[in-house]
Amino acid sequence: MKQQLFFDLDGTIIDSSEGIYASIRYALEKLAHPPLSTDALRSFVGPPLIDSFRDLGFTEDKAQRAVNYYRENYRDKGIFQVKPYEVIEKTLAMLSETHEIFIATSKPEIFAKEILAYLGFNDYFKGIYGADLENKRGEKATVLAYALEKANGNASALMIGDRSHDILGAKANGLSAIGVLYGFGSKEELLSAGAVALAEQPLELLELIRTDHA
Repeated sequence: MKQQLFFDLDGTIIDSSEGIYASIRYALEKLAHPPLSTDALRSFVGPPLIDSFRDLGFTEDKAQRAVNYYRENYRDKGIFQVKPYEVIEKTLAMLSETHEIFIATSKPEIFAKEILAYLGFNDYFKGIYGADLENKRGEKATVLAYALEKANGNASALMIGDRSHDILGAKANGLSAIGVLYGFGSKEELLSAGAVALAEQPLELLELIRTDHA
């Protein structure tokens, strides 16, 4: 049986910062909230979107309105403002020959599927799993549990992601995780969360997975 690999999307497969940052700015402008620094915007990539707005001190109602405004701009403009990381397609192509590859993202599943279809990456993945639009399945641990159920996953599966949420979500489901350093998270963040190995660039994943650091 082929080993299963569950990849995060934003910060792991694609650099989606342009569309995400623009959509956050749009939502904040709509709510007359002061603009955020680049570091603050960067912190939005990884966690469930509504949690990031809550962390700004928004009430539940205001956080939900912010999410709605974000998605308004994201759907109109931001969704395809993405760039695949250098050599990530080559990496996926090679891994897909020897492993079963899936997406497990806190981005809404409907958006993830559209983006990967737009990039022509669909054929690399056996399944694309993400959050719902009602914030019932947004936490990475919950998304990964859902993905594992759909994919008939087991404890030998491996998570690959760029933020602590990916690593902790894997641990919550009894899996090991490899962190990537070319995305939005730091070395310290990933190691503190419990990443078993770190990749500075996508092709390094080939060796890390082959040597089974998990």
